[in-house]
Amino acid sequence: MSAPRERADAARNRARVLAAAEGLFADRGARNVTMDDIAKAAGVGRGTLYRRYPDRAAIALALLDEHERVLQEDLMRGEPPLGPGAPPRDRLAAFYAAMVSLLDRHSHLALGAEVGHSRFTTGAYGFWRAHVRALLVDAGTPDPDALVDVVLAPLAPEVFRHQREERGLSTERITAGLRAVANGLLP
Repeated sequence: MSAPRERADAARNRARVLAAAEGLFADRGARNVTMDDIAKAAGVGRGTLYRRYPDRAAIALALLDEHERVLQEDLMRGEPPLGPGAPPRDRLAAFYAAMVSLLDRHSHLALGAEVGHSRFTTGAYGFWRAHVRALLVDAGTPDPDALVDVVLAPLAPEVFRHQREERGLSTERITAGLRAVANGLLP
């Protein structure tokens, strides 16, 4: 059974909302944008906005989802070391580098989408968790279930923002630090 098709006007409204939100989030940061701001910028009523998106985080998540899907595809089918065929340590280092790049381009969305505990309930986090856990298992790491969230913790959007904006670290230095973590953790 196929999903119901989206009405043309609903598709236009969705596109307008996402475009308006992406611009506002990039300019002001998602936390400084209200649902009212988004509705006005998109030229839609609040009811139209709330019917599809219950809050700002849902909009940020919808925007971030497209960018994350590209990375997920690369992890499953891309060239090594990011894709299959490289040792787990090299794949983890490549994953870290790809995530730093994603966060560098879209941290404003990640900060809007991943608030508090909700980070752990997103489909993307579940995918990242399964990927990293598989790498830990492949490397023979003892108790991968206890380690997997710790290995993902340095990729929290707040950590990335703190390193970039408050500590002034370049993406190259952040990536090098995470490569050192991967090299120290996995044989």
